[in-house]
Amino acid sequence: MAHGVLSFPLTAFCDDGSLDPDGFRAHVAERLAAAPGAVFPACGTGEFFSLDEDEYRQVVSIAVQEAAGSVPVVAGTGYGWAQAARFARIAEEAGADALLVLPHYLVAAPQDGLAAQLEQLAARTRLPLVAYQRGQVAYDVAAVRRIARIPNVIGLKDGHSDLDRLQRLTLAAPEDFLFFNGAATAEIQARAYATVGVPAYSSAVHAFAPEIACAFFAALQRGDHGTTEKLLRAFYVPFVELRDRTPGYAVSLVKAAARLRGHRVGPVRAPLTDPSPVDLADLKALLAAGLDLVGASL
Repeated sequence: MAHGVLSFPLTAFCDDGSLDPDGFRAHVAERLAAAPGAVFPACGTGEFFSLDEDEYRQVVSIAVQEAAGSVPVVAGTGYGWAQAARFARIAEEAGADALLVLPHYLVAAPQDGLAAQLEQLAARTRLPLVAYQRGQVAYDVAAVRRIARIPNVIGLKDGHSDLDRLQRLTLAAPEDFLFFNGAATAEIQARAYATVGVPAYSSAVHAFAPEIACAFFAALQRGDHGTTEKLLRAFYVPFVELRDRTPGYAVSLVKAAARLRGHRVGPVRAPLTDPSPVDLADLKALLAAGLDLVGASL
C-alpha cells in the first residue's frame, strides 16, 4: 500500500438522500483506473457515519467486485466494539481484505480502554485491522506496543500530525507494523511524515482529481521538490484554506469537486452540508487551475 496513493472513494447518494449503487460503482471503477495502492470504501470520506448496515453491505460489496483482487479493499468500521463487530462481519462476508477502525463515538477513554476496544473487535473478526487515531483517540507508546501484539492488528493510521509523538510510536512498534499518514489533505504534510518513516498516505484528492494526486505522489517518490512545491503552493494550500472555511468541508468539498468533474456522487448527507455558491465558484476555479498544472482539464 506504500507504492500507490491510498484512495478513499465517495459514497454516491441520489438527490433524495438514498444510496445510489450504480453511481458508486462507476465512481469506484474510475478510482481503480487511476491505479491506487488500495481502496478504502465506507470510511470518513465515504460518510461511514451516515450509512445503515444494508447500505454499508452494498458499498463494500461493490468495491470488492470492482477491485476484483487488483488492490486491497479496506472497509471502514467504528462506533463501540459491539457495533464495529457487526460492520466487521458484513465486510468480511462482502469479501473485504481488511478494516480501518475509525475512532469510537463521543467519549474520551484511557489508554487501557483504547487498547481493549481493539482487542474486543479483533476477537470477533478474522480480518486484519488498521487502527485510526484521530479526535479523541491518541495512543501512547505502551498502548501501541499492546495493540501491535494483537495478531490481526497490522497498523496505525495517524490523523493528529504530532510528529514527535508519532516518531516515538514508530520506533516502539515492530518493524512490520504499518503506519499511514491520515491527516486531512495528507499531501500537505506528506514530506514531513516521510521523515519519521511514514511515507504512505491517504488522498481525498484522488476521489476527484487523480491526475493531481498521482502527479504529486510520483513527484514525491522521485524527490522532485520543484513539482511538489508547485502543487502545494498553487493547489493544495489554497484547497486547505477553502476547506477550513466551514466544518465538514473536508468531505463536502471533495464531493462537490467530484460533481464538477461529472461524477455521479450526489450530495452529502446531513449533518454535512454542500458548499455555498461562493465557495463552489472558488472551488471550480481552483480545481481548473490545479488540473491545468498537470496537463488535465475539467
